[in-house]
Amino acid sequence: MDNFTSRSTFFLMGFSDIREIQIFHAVLFLLIYLAALLGNLLIITLTTKDHCLHTPMYFFLKNLSFLDVGLISIPVPKSIMNSLTNDNTISFLGCVSQVFFFFLLATTEVALLTVMSYDRYIAICHPLRYDIIMSHGACVQMAASSWLSGSLNAILHTAFTFSTPMCGSPEVHQFFCDVPQLLSLTCSFNTGELVVIGLSLVLDFGCFVFIDISYIHIFSTVLRIPSRQGRSKAFSTCLPHLLVVTLFLSSGYFAYLRPLPKSPSLLDLLISVFYTVVPPTLNPLIYSLRNKDMKMALRKLKITGYFQSN
Repeated sequence: MDNFTSRSTFFLMGFSDIREIQIFHAVLFLLIYLAALLGNLLIITLTTKDHCLHTPMYFFLKNLSFLDVGLISIPVPKSIMNSLTNDNTISFLGCVSQVFFFFLLATTEVALLTVMSYDRYIAICHPLRYDIIMSHGACVQMAASSWLSGSLNAILHTAFTFSTPMCGSPEVHQFFCDVPQLLSLTCSFNTGELVVIGLSLVLDFGCFVFIDISYIHIFSTVLRIPSRQGRSKAFSTCLPHLLVVTLFLSSGYFAYLRPLPKSPSLLDLLISVFYTVVPPTLNPLIYSLRNKDMKMALRKLKITGYFQSN
């Protein structure tokens, strides 16, 4: 077939060809999407309006929620629409946009999660120096560096992925435009993008190691807390965080290092859900909505809204 151009159309893979399953998938994804939007937008609203939450931890949480809203909005609405209309096409420019914004938000999220683990390490292991180290200027610089790293990575991945001509069947064996499946469509070996993927995986692994080291120090400090309630509170917050980070990075590693099967695989679709849909949905529950300060801010928001309405 002819090489793909900016006017070409890709065909995304659906979860099933059975109409009833397509409707079920659309409804399930819609409920998950609305839950993720509600949780993350609520966090953004609370951390913006409540001055008691204008601290480094909640500053990073607001950035994380903004990232999660964007990350889940890249593949899910398009996938829902494809299932409802039974039309799995996506334009060339739409595919380019998905690749760019996925790497922008996913890379920034990995960097921000690393910064958040450092923030908790300083808060628990060096509380007397916390205000000095985590000053407002330092927090802004860390967040800006996270966004900058995401932007650079997104530009590199997008440029190298679409720099090599693509030919053959325009079928992407994934429910969104993901790089491993796009590389299988190239006419020749895409060395540049493989190098960029390798560098990205090395940096992601470095972030994961840094997060693990931070939590090792945190856990060793928490174990010395005499209060059993204090220890259980710290572990109930830190362990789910570590679990989601591990799930996010390990599923991404598996998807990008695993040799692609010759035929479409439902396993690839399910794995991609773990690094595109699950983290944005669980993060609000793990990081904030179980937090006493967030619950208090929510009560204050309800009370303020009640008095304003009356």
